[in-house]
Amino acid sequence: MDFSSIIKNWHLYLITDEQLSKGRSNREIARFAIDGGADVIQLRDKTASSRKLYEDAIAIREITRAANVIFIVNDRLDIALAVDADGVHVGQKDLPVHIARQLIGKNKILGVSAETLEQAIQADKDGADYLGVGPIFEARSTKPDAGEPLGLLLLKQVHQQCQAPIIAIGGINSSNAREVIRSGADGIAVISAVVAADDVAVASRELKNLVRNERKQCEE
Repeated sequence: MDFSSIIKNWHLYLITDEQLSKGRSNREIARFAIDGGADVIQLRDKTASSRKLYEDAIAIREITRAANVIFIVNDRLDIALAVDADGVHVGQKDLPVHIARQLIGKNKILGVSAETLEQAIQADKDGADYLGVGPIFEARSTKPDAGEPLGLLLLKQVHQQCQAPIIAIGGINSSNAREVIRSGADGIAVISAVVAADDVAVASRELKNLVRNERKQCEE
């Protein structure tokens, strides 16, 4: 299935992180972000047990389905399949793209992280439905294993050479999101800019509107 038309309408892609959420659970983060207009919720929790991750995924699947919002699970293809998530996102150290595709089938969304132009081109060739490109800016406070910031040049290069939609990630917030969209990203993925905010819904709404308005200007 070709998901590109759906993904190109993603403005705000929210990634959960209970460590930054001021006591809010993954489920609460998802609910509040959706209230603020998030288009996608990705469940990401590197420290949770498989049981907790499954239970959170079940709950978030119900929340997203009721709101008609896309639900993606980070890394854990088994959890994604167990709860009938809309898709899975894999990194360069996870299952190879073609294997992940074989396991989830053609009717699920497959996102792939890319930190270089070469990785982006390969993931595009291998059938990724979207490319998670970054880190664009400094992001080690939310993702300790993130590489050096790659800047906007990589976004421009990937936009020019790849067909898959681009979701930019890494240190993106209200102060730099506009230039990220101008550089070729279709949408932005955020963690701390929303999860660590005092009001998750308000932070989501502000970023969603910012990206949507910038997209409109770029398309005019």
